[in-house]
Amino acid sequence: MNFPQCRTLGLNPSFGFGDRTGLATPGHVAAMRQDGAGIQPIFPQQSIREMARTQRTPVQVMEDALRGAAEAGWTDVTGADADHLKTPDDVNVTAAAGFTFFTIDPSGAVDQQADNYDEGTLRTRFAAARESAPWFEKYTGRRVRLANGTQIDLDEQACMRAAVKYGAAIQHAVKLADHIRHVHEQAGRDYEIELSVDETDQPTTLAEHLIIAEQCLEAGMPLVSLAPRFIGDFEKGVDFRGGLTDLEASLANHAAIAKMVGPYKLSLHSGSDKLSMYSLLSRATHGQFHVKTAGTSYLEALRVVARHDEALFRAIVNFARGRYDVDKATYHVSATVAGVPAPELISSVRDLEREYLELWEEVPEGVGFTKPGRQILHCTFGSTLTHAEFGPAIRSILLSHPDTYAEVLADHFGRHLRPLKAGF
Repeated sequence: MNFPQCRTLGLNPSFGFGDRTGLATPGHVAAMRQDGAGIQPIFPQQSIREMARTQRTPVQVMEDALRGAAEAGWTDVTGADADHLKTPDDVNVTAAAGFTFFTIDPSGAVDQQADNYDEGTLRTRFAAARESAPWFEKYTGRRVRLANGTQIDLDEQACMRAAVKYGAAIQHAVKLADHIRHVHEQAGRDYEIELSVDETDQPTTLAEHLIIAEQCLEAGMPLVSLAPRFIGDFEKGVDFRGGLTDLEASLANHAAIAKMVGPYKLSLHSGSDKLSMYSLLSRATHGQFHVKTAGTSYLEALRVVARHDEALFRAIVNFARGRYDVDKATYHVSATVAGVPAPELISSVRDLEREYLELWEEVPEGVGFTKPGRQILHCTFGSTLTHAEFGPAIRSILLSHPDTYAEVLADHFGRHLRPLKAGF
């Protein structure tokens, strides 16, 4: 069996298919063949956090994805995303496994409250953070006009807030990028870097995006994509929540920065199920985008369970409800257990699927999932997959019904890929 080769993808539009079971890649391939023309796939993709929660190694993630692609007959290129890297050790283990696309996550060094500080507090915080922002004078007082006419005013307060919010994060990202470069120079392999600053409570301003990108590029980071924290809410497992008109204008401005400073791709994380905004992203970037999905393939695996073993699905839902308040700690979600009916109150499995997974055939094209029950199942994937009973049982169902899993995944991701092709 000839495994596909992992390559760097450059500025080509790309789509990441996360897989927490190791069995989803044939369905991902089916989606690409059906609706992915012109978009480059990333089949091996998993974050360090997800690997820990599913008790998988980088080598296992890589082998499962490439084997699944080969078994499905995929002979074209694929990227390989080592996601949410925070430490040199994260880089070392993923580079050794053959990953080519390294997503740096400096969120631990971001001041999450920076936008809320009054002027006095901001100045105090800035004085303490001054050494982390040697670029401050370079930007203060600048005005930058983007190609679309938008003007970015880099006044003193905007630059101080950027320094407090992102100064240490930029230094952390540059340092980790240097380690990635050193590892790959020794190995003689190509690589590319994505920078993720999306896992923050507050949106990334245009001034902050400009400063972050310029500083990383000037430090020699081979930045292929950058994921800002966009306006609105990007909760796990449901569609975008916010004003689409405002989002469209914001995407256009962020894309203009990426083109002017880079070029590099604008990246959407928490990209699963955000159907209402894909065409906006594609048009704003003229096809220079990366979209990252992860937990949605696991949710589609549970759909297969629901359709082939109702009792098992009901048991998993009950277990997830019991784990949700603990497991949701690292996720941006708003669902509550009290807000979703317990399984014993729902008589038919079809209604149970509607409440906890929603039904695609009942959702119009271009409108994403809205049911909060999906978030309960989404956040509890680690506890469920590593459970002594549920983990093996889910795997058994998927192995027994591979055609069902491939079919629901092809349909599911087709709804993601089709609107993304609108911009090119």
